[in-house]
Amino acid sequence: MEYTRNIGIAAHIDAGKTTTTERILYYTGVVHKIGEVHEGTAVTDWMAQERERGITITSAAVSCAWTTKTGPFAGQEHRVNIIDTPGHVDFTAEVERSLRVLDGAVAIFCAVGGVQSQSETVWRQADKYRVPRIAFVNKMDRTGADFFGAIEEMRTKLAANAHPLYLPIGAEEDFAGMIDIVAMKAVFFDESDPLGVKFDVKEIPADRLEQAQFYRESLVEALSDHDDVIAGKFLEGEEISETELKIAIRKATNSINFVGVIPGSAFKNKGVQRLLDAVVNYLPSPLDLPPMEGMNSMEEVVELGPDDHGKFAGLVFKLWTDPFVGKLVFCRVYSGKLVKGSQVYNPRTRKMERVSRLMIMKADAREDIEVSFSGDICALIGVRNVTTGDTLCDKVLDVALEPPTFPEPVISMSIEPNTQADREKMSQALSRLSDEDPTFQVTSNEETGQTLIAGMGELHLEIIRDRLFREFKVQARAGKPQIAYRETIANASSGEGKFVRQSGGRGQYGQATIKIEPMKPGEGIEVVSEIVGGVIPKEFIKPTIDGIYEAAKNGVVAGYPVIDFKVRIVDGSFHEVDSSEMAFKMAGIFAFRDAMKNAGPILLEPVMKVEVTTPEEYQGDVMGDLNRRRGRIQNMETKTNACIITAKVPLEAMFGYATDVRSLSKGRANYSMEPSHFEEVPASLLGSITQTSFREPARTKF
Repeated sequence: MEYTRNIGIAAHIDAGKTTTTERILYYTGVVHKIGEVHEGTAVTDWMAQERERGITITSAAVSCAWTTKTGPFAGQEHRVNIIDTPGHVDFTAEVERSLRVLDGAVAIFCAVGGVQSQSETVWRQADKYRVPRIAFVNKMDRTGADFFGAIEEMRTKLAANAHPLYLPIGAEEDFAGMIDIVAMKAVFFDESDPLGVKFDVKEIPADRLEQAQFYRESLVEALSDHDDVIAGKFLEGEEISETELKIAIRKATNSINFVGVIPGSAFKNKGVQRLLDAVVNYLPSPLDLPPMEGMNSMEEVVELGPDDHGKFAGLVFKLWTDPFVGKLVFCRVYSGKLVKGSQVYNPRTRKMERVSRLMIMKADAREDIEVSFSGDICALIGVRNVTTGDTLCDKVLDVALEPPTFPEPVISMSIEPNTQADREKMSQALSRLSDEDPTFQVTSNEETGQTLIAGMGELHLEIIRDRLFREFKVQARAGKPQIAYRETIANASSGEGKFVRQSGGRGQYGQATIKIEPMKPGEGIEVVSEIVGGVIPKEFIKPTIDGIYEAAKNGVVAGYPVIDFKVRIVDGSFHEVDSSEMAFKMAGIFAFRDAMKNAGPILLEPVMKVEVTTPEEYQGDVMGDLNRRRGRIQNMETKTNACIITAKVPLEAMFGYATDVRSLSKGRANYSMEPSHFEEVPASLLGSITQTSFREPARTKF
């Protein structure tokens, strides 16, 4: 385990994640020819949709081996499990679940673009799961590359304690090498070797020595906060050895309060070996991290440390349907070991599952193995009744680990099969796709018979449709994308619900009085019982609460789910004979609807954070277009002839924006978009939304 590294490559769209991963696979000997994203030959972009679009859609797991020649691990081969994650916000679930099971991450930044919007998102996700990381400033060969500018942005925008471990020698077309400020040596690239395998290690040029000493001293000063040995030697003015410094960097990186930065150009095959050395030397092994905490059936906290001889426990973080072997279950082993053919226990279903095959993945290629040890990431075949976030463990252990969390879908559309045969195929295909992707949801509307699919954005649903047609051979028509509106309340109010039915014999009776009040945005739903004196018997409290939750799925403005409110059940009455669970559930529904009408109900729409990067000459046109879309400009900054505009824009106004922004800028602008928050719909638009909603009741499910 000491020589295992589980890392993820995460960054903004087009920062060079997949290109960097391809170089890592080449230098570690996994592939013998470098694949390129733009040629559709990248190993980790193996889906047809990825190769056509030149983007990463699904996170791909690959294993490789690297032996560093420097530092405390010199000469020791390390196994590096890499997950290449998508950059597009529509596939943010892939990043979320990958970071949940990884020990460390490489955050890639563009030397020209610096810290971009999706860079901030993945950084926050890594903070949430407390993942140590190092940074790779890529594209140092591009015009406008600014290594120190990127580091400064990491400090200001991400609040990262970022310090260079190498300094670039030259930039843009003159990017010729790097200065290792830990070893105080210069590494020059051999321009006669286009594959970047050869390089020369020399003394630091005299004209760069002062700069190297300055940054080394800054690095030592930063590390002295994390290492007492370094602090003592720094204060005494003693010389600090290369090995001492590397141990201190590793310690600081694992504390999550330090980020080492390396320059390079993955496309030009420069600096990737140094990045691999940093992964091995500075990122944690499974042994370096605190034990994983889980909850047993008695609701007691259980600590699971990495131990091959302990009881088995692992977390399912991804499901994938493989055309050759069926359902692949990706699992991170946290404790014990998993043997092919063994039985594992699922605490959620309370059932045992048999692992018929065990393998390690190399993107879409597979390698069968007999056993998987603590700290490994593997794929299981034969385990059927599992979902993303399930724990698999030894039955004696019976522990549930914390699953990754996923955002709610923001966009939906209807999908109709062409024939009855397609209907059956589509049902199976949608079930498989929703198993694979937690942010993709499928529902059907009883009133219209429509099937509705919901996801994180237009591109997300487009890829789902494409996979339906190609992989599952389903012929179907897709409706126009619809928006996942929400409802909430502005004021506090009270409501009464009474359900009375008498039809001869035993009747139905339930009555409940509730008080409802608004909560702050994002606080969710809270329902509490304040019943005293038994005015509603204890066994009818839960059905009443269930009725309130049921009613909250369909608001009174336009039938959308209600969010951010608190309900208190304060009074009620019951009948000795006629009261039942069903009667009190209906009473809860009626009480909620009654209270909602008097609470100032309002309709909310999803608002997106949009970042547009455009040449300066199109700045006015782009800003004018965003304003026409009800957008609010938040920030503007200029970098090397490009203007970066950040705005908050309602999702309703962003359909088709990809085409429009290209037209405005003659194809030179690009944008990224991510969900920001919900906001009240303007009164001028309310009428059209509510009318459409009631004409298409299928939308009320979202």
